[in-house]
Amino acid sequence: MIEVIEARKSLDDFIKFPLSLYSHDPFYVPQLTKEMRVHFSSENPFFSHCSAKFFIAVKEGRPAGRIISFVNRRHNEFHREKTGFFGFFESVNDKSVSRVLFDTAVAHLRGEGMERIRGPMNFSTNEECGFLIEGFKESPIIMMPYNPPYYTELAEDYGFEKVKDLYAYLYKVAERLPEKVLRVAAIVEKRGISVRPINMKNFRADMMIFKEVYHSAWEKNWGFVPMTDEELHYASERLKQIIIPKMTLIAEEDGKPVGFMGLVPDFNFVLKRMGGKMNPLTIAKALYYSRKIKDLRVMLLGIKKEFRNKGVEALLFREGFGPIKEGRYERVEFSWILEENIAIQRTIEAFGVELYKKYRIYGKPLV
Repeated sequence: MIEVIEARKSLDDFIKFPLSLYSHDPFYVPQLTKEMRVHFSSENPFFSHCSAKFFIAVKEGRPAGRIISFVNRRHNEFHREKTGFFGFFESVNDKSVSRVLFDTAVAHLRGEGMERIRGPMNFSTNEECGFLIEGFKESPIIMMPYNPPYYTELAEDYGFEKVKDLYAYLYKVAERLPEKVLRVAAIVEKRGISVRPINMKNFRADMMIFKEVYHSAWEKNWGFVPMTDEELHYASERLKQIIIPKMTLIAEEDGKPVGFMGLVPDFNFVLKRMGGKMNPLTIAKALYYSRKIKDLRVMLLGIKKEFRNKGVEALLFREGFGPIKEGRYERVEFSWILEENIAIQRTIEAFGVELYKKYRIYGKPLV
């Protein structure tokens, strides 16, 4: 018999379930339990416009799966939809368990008046989203999802269908950037575009610049929802400790922002060795392994719509990728990229990248 219980009162069981599920998986990266407690609390400003329920599936007295179902009111207002979401899904390879979890999420969202369900989203397109469907032989880069191959079978068995695929590309750092990128960057620079690193002493103000660029660049993209100032502050504070200023850049014309790019070190390399725990030993490990990170992720990239197709991204790449060769970094992941975003795919293909991971977001009508 499978029982589903609300997990708000047993949040640690919800957070720690993946530790047992993935205990023998060499590619899984556990998140810090302490940070997840905060992320699932009222300290996360996402909950100011979201109603969510946390569920754990129990089979034979042991946790066998988990799911969150939620309504993001800002998403529905912006897109004029009645869409509910599921996220943070984990399950043993047992369709009876996954069906009960999905049934419970669907019942909650129908009760909220939703007309469709979509996911996984953890919690929005600004965070981890999608089931990994290709590229299971490597650990995920920071803030990218990971799951066993059987998750797609569990989702499709329930009747979920593809809504959107997301791509991740891998660039192996070369001695010199492609000539095309360098040539375009030089032309853009002569036209008066300049690039500067973010100012950590003025961090919040520069993050507001990022928000301005992001909203202009992504407004028409699938799944976009404008960030509140509180959400921006919360997200940027989580990343502040690992940001490298000379790789987090603002492009400007006459002092006004036109583009933004952030290359972030893959802190998952450290988290994997901390095992979800925060104590003197794991902190010592973090200090040691943070100096051995070899991968980066292009997490933030946006060009204001009036400056698109003018080569601004080439200048950002030239300036941001320059310091890579000075350090220890060997690979850069570009992620995630919408399957229909052919323009940016063509741009980064100039680097000789490999499409090495794919993620899928599923959906299903509720009426």
